[in-house]
Amino acid sequence: MADSKPQFVRLTSHRAFTQRLVLATLSGKPIHITKIRSTSPTNPGLAPHEVSFLRLLEAVTNGSVIDVSYSGTTLAYQPGLITGSVPGAGTFLSNDLIEHTIPANNTRGITYFLLPLALLAPFSKAHMNVRFSGPGVITSSTNAPGDLSIDTFRTAILPLYGLFGIPPARIELRVLSRSCPGPGGKGGGGVVELRFASQVRLPKTLHLNRKPGRIRRIRGVAYCTGVSASHNNRMITSARGVLNQLVSDVHVAAQYDPAPLVQEKGSTMKKKIGIGFGLSLVAESSAEGVIYAADVVAPPEGGVVPEDVGTRCAYQLLEVIAQGGCVSAAAAPTVLTLMAMGSEDMGRVRLGRDVLGREETIGLARDLKAFGAASWGIRDADKDEDEATGELIVSVKGVGNIGRKVA
Repeated sequence: MADSKPQFVRLTSHRAFTQRLVLATLSGKPIHITKIRSTSPTNPGLAPHEVSFLRLLEAVTNGSVIDVSYSGTTLAYQPGLITGSVPGAGTFLSNDLIEHTIPANNTRGITYFLLPLALLAPFSKAHMNVRFSGPGVITSSTNAPGDLSIDTFRTAILPLYGLFGIPPARIELRVLSRSCPGPGGKGGGGVVELRFASQVRLPKTLHLNRKPGRIRRIRGVAYCTGVSASHNNRMITSARGVLNQLVSDVHVAAQYDPAPLVQEKGSTMKKKIGIGFGLSLVAESSAEGVIYAADVVAPPEGGVVPEDVGTRCAYQLLEVIAQGGCVSAAAAPTVLTLMAMGSEDMGRVRLGRDVLGREETIGLARDLKAFGAASWGIRDADKDEDEATGELIVSVKGVGNIGRKVA
């Protein structure tokens, strides 16, 4: 008699936590993670944002089994069906909107939850409509690696789904209340709503191996919450002082919001948190689908003037553009994951060496192989061109079988 016990994919460490859980859910393979901050003397085990993501995953799936050890250093996850906003799971504000509350001790930006949720949404049984609220919602970027602002996610990540046959017009992102990291980098009190109505059987095969082209325009959003609106103008002026020398078409919008009011625990009094300011810049190339982005936010402890934020963000954008390729480092995990989840065909994407050589990109390739995907093929892009660019063509074969049922 065959052994009916599930064969777990066994991994260690808390690194790429959401990425591994997403791959387990899409592939339908259970995962067992050990040594989650096991050497930390003060905070071993799962962090608050990781526990919150597990609850979100449980709300948008049906039949998932999550088992966490007493110390929180070991996790076993058996994925279920990706149902989306189907009544019967999670807390619903209405018939099709899931309410997910993020705790006050959260230190990660809202894109920590939105990036993996957007990867699951195309393969959902129903529309994926989730509202994030609570004292822990941070809509700006943070100092944590990979955390983007809500503006960069909307303008530099969501448009890339159109390359895979997932219409961005059917993806709606509402920012009902903005926030920056609160005292100690914890919490913000924002409110964000994602409505993802583009469900597909399999993403289209991507061929994005052409030259990235030249930057034709730069757009951006300067935002501030609970501080003087003049901070926006100061950030925009300093950023334009750098960028106007290189590109004539530069437009940065200003967004001012009052600081969110959050009720203190055990008290009827409310306090303002999420006070701060930041800048998001996006550069669009003459080649279709090529977008570069940069994000800078003032640290919660203060000590940074708006001019420094604007200048730093402009130079950061230039560094991202200088890395080359058709996909930036911030968008590479999303693009490569969707390519691997596509039909059984060979897709190609052009990446800069620094983007492909990042620890996160290499870790994604290893995780994909652990969940049954094919290894990537890598070759030099210079073979197809007259001049040397130092860029690489990455070939990714789709698995052609997503672990979900079609309604």
